[in-house]
Amino acid sequence: MSLLSRIAAPTARHDVARLVAALLAEHPGVRPEGPAKGFALPTGPTGLGTSAARITPRRKEAEGTAVPELYCPPALRDDPALAEEVNARLLAWAAEIGLYAGRLDRVRAADFGRLMMLAHPDTDAPDRLLAAGKCALAEWATDDYYCDDETMGSAPALLGAQLGLAYAAIDPAHPPLRYVPAVERAMRDDPVRTALRSGLAHMAQYADWSQLARLRHEVAVLFVGYGQEGSWRSQGRMPAVWEYLAHRQINSFVPCVAMTDAVGGYVLPAAEYADPRVRRAVTMASTAATLVNDLYSMAKEHHSDSVEFNLPTVIAAEEHCTSREAIERSAAIHDELVRTFETEAAALALTGSPQLRRFLAGVWAWLGGNRAWHSGSRRYTSATPTPS
Repeated sequence: MSLLSRIAAPTARHDVARLVAALLAEHPGVRPEGPAKGFALPTGPTGLGTSAARITPRRKEAEGTAVPELYCPPALRDDPALAEEVNARLLAWAAEIGLYAGRLDRVRAADFGRLMMLAHPDTDAPDRLLAAGKCALAEWATDDYYCDDETMGSAPALLGAQLGLAYAAIDPAHPPLRYVPAVERAMRDDPVRTALRSGLAHMAQYADWSQLARLRHEVAVLFVGYGQEGSWRSQGRMPAVWEYLAHRQINSFVPCVAMTDAVGGYVLPAAEYADPRVRRAVTMASTAATLVNDLYSMAKEHHSDSVEFNLPTVIAAEEHCTSREAIERSAAIHDELVRTFETEAAALALTGSPQLRRFLAGVWAWLGGNRAWHSGSRRYTSATPTPS
């Protein structure tokens, strides 16, 4: 689609896009302007449709494993000071509970505080961003410790048992009284389970019961995805492209995206979040965000000794194409998902509640922040290993 076509896109898209700026600007914690902090809302034509005018309509040539131009909104703000504060607090928390002990330099380099700052522009409250960061880091640690990093103790044979206990950290087990001490020891003696429980407890300060139930559900689904990948690893099997894409919907950023309203300080009604049309839009956006991770992490994973699971690798194996061709095809799939979300979110925003409109605007902002973080994080640009 050409740039002019984007600008002349249906007004529904523009309506949603204006909401991205308007909804995020009219709530406390949002800085509508502030050049010193690097945050500026779109000017001139605004909205999902018009902001796309800043998205290069024709994909630039890229070589090797370089990530091509992606159809993705820009980040709505960049506040390095806020990012640094959140990252420092996140590191202090990880050190306190023993998460990534001896490897915190990797966590510092990944700069997850910056990801939270970029992906949740509708609040500048460090503690809210920290709560989201704790949950996210705990989820990634589950992957590192249990699923795909043997240097941290992961083993396919242990994966199911470990994920089962990990879930008990966020949805507490209630055994007969005499077994309670054993359960409590199991929670305390493992840094991942400690992190999951601590992260959820922090988020509970800002989320209501329906939002916490939503988070538990999405994390449980994420764990199913971890188990699926573990099955492939144990078999040494490369999945089909369709199978991998279905997997990427559940092994994705959905748990992070689902907390958009809790971090922003409002509540999306449970019935609206559960609406199949909303879930379709949210999961497509989250899948697209995760494919961004696939693209940016490909170069890093390409040098690993274990089986690689990312969309370009899966496409190359199935379609017998070059890595460069597989990257371009992966980018096209990403773009299709983002465009579909854009269109469907526009329709949903016109008929949904104010909370749904704000939530969808937040998801759109999340996509932009996620893309900006991946493109600049040392996690993908440095030779130094970071949490994967």
